[in-house]
Amino acid sequence: MRPAKVQKVCTSNLSEEQKQRLYVLMGYAELTLLYKASVHGYDASAFHQRCDRQGPTLLVAYNNSGYVFGGYTSVDYTQSGQNVIDEEAFLFGFKDKTFVSIKVNRGHHARLDDSGVPNFDHLYFCYNNQPRVHNQGGQAFTYNSATFFGNDTILRDLEVYKVEEISQDSVEEKPWRNVQWTAERRDELVGLIKNYEPLESSVNRVQILMIGPVGAGKSSFFNSINSIFTGHVTNKAMAGSSGTSLTTQFRTYPVKDGRQGKPLPFVLCDTMGLEEQSGAGLDIEDINCILQGLIPDRYKFNPVAPFEHDEQKASRSTSLEQKIHCVVYLIDATKISLMSVKLEEKLAAIRKKLNSLGVPQIVLMTKVDEACPLVEEDLQKVYVSSYIKTKVQEVSSRLGVPVSCVLPVKNYSQELELDLSCDVLLLTALQQMLRFADDYFDDISPVEGPLPHK
Repeated sequence: MRPAKVQKVCTSNLSEEQKQRLYVLMGYAELTLLYKASVHGYDASAFHQRCDRQGPTLLVAYNNSGYVFGGYTSVDYTQSGQNVIDEEAFLFGFKDKTFVSIKVNRGHHARLDDSGVPNFDHLYFCYNNQPRVHNQGGQAFTYNSATFFGNDTILRDLEVYKVEEISQDSVEEKPWRNVQWTAERRDELVGLIKNYEPLESSVNRVQILMIGPVGAGKSSFFNSINSIFTGHVTNKAMAGSSGTSLTTQFRTYPVKDGRQGKPLPFVLCDTMGLEEQSGAGLDIEDINCILQGLIPDRYKFNPVAPFEHDEQKASRSTSLEQKIHCVVYLIDATKISLMSVKLEEKLAAIRKKLNSLGVPQIVLMTKVDEACPLVEEDLQKVYVSSYIKTKVQEVSSRLGVPVSCVLPVKNYSQELELDLSCDVLLLTALQQMLRFADDYFDDISPVEGPLPHK
């Protein structure tokens, strides 16, 4: 009996992280795999059969040295026999955590649109219909082949994707999260938060630490929450737009139930903004001290030197009440794709530390109205916006958190009066923080003492 023929699977080898990097250059898009050389063959005819007249395409090559490299063209393959001018064309390359992009030089043709193998200027893929790349040293793109693909010309695979831009106005058939946009729901959330009691009886108020890049909206988030419970828009914490952090001190902000009301069962802790370069912004060592409850309110940060705590005091364990019970990352929805590798590495280092301590983490994706025209028109469309959904997925991928932990919000910035939709998003996020804090208390190490039964 003849053995069954093994069917080759046509699946993408491009990682989610690599896609996110490429979206910065192409704009957020949907990638559809058209052609895979290891499945369809390395010859030019197979490539053209599947890739001609498909609009913008992304070519991705893989070699045995671990390089992932290729190019993007916004102009169709049509076998016209003409040189193609494409000012949007670029080459790219990945190796481990290194990413390079090379724009087409002005005044040069990006590629030749003939019936041969795919090419970018004089860089040929599947050369002579074989699994190899051939560089004849063109002038349209300036790169070093040693750093671009390690001078390894043998291809492990080659893929071509159709690139379709995702419209910021596109709408999902049904909401991808269910939210009740009613005054009754708003009032219910306010009541739940006012009446909340931490699961750990030794803790009166949950300590929530806000972390994020400069300008992401940490201080604005506190102002927005404070506004809801005050009954009108307030601006207690310094907030605004600046290239450097407006917050220079560690601040612990309690929130009252009305101006003369009692303190509510949570405290929002504000910090300096994170910055990508060393010697600027919040130091990771400072964050560790904040988590342990060692840094006092109004301590002024020194970006070039971390907090120096009293060794004698530090040796005595701080109480559970003083420690951080939940961490919230605030990320600007309009700048997610522009996040630098260095900043991403800083956030990864912070997450690693928090994970080791068992501290729960949530991401607030701010400025969703500025990111999507559909949401700017109507905030209640945030959970039917395909664009916001893709941004939530991008945040999840780049920060390494579950999608369920990424919450879109809009802070009060220009408004003079409270808004129902804005309140519902903000209060829903705050309720999740309190729930996550209870998860922390429930999962706390036995050395902290047994939890009481309520």
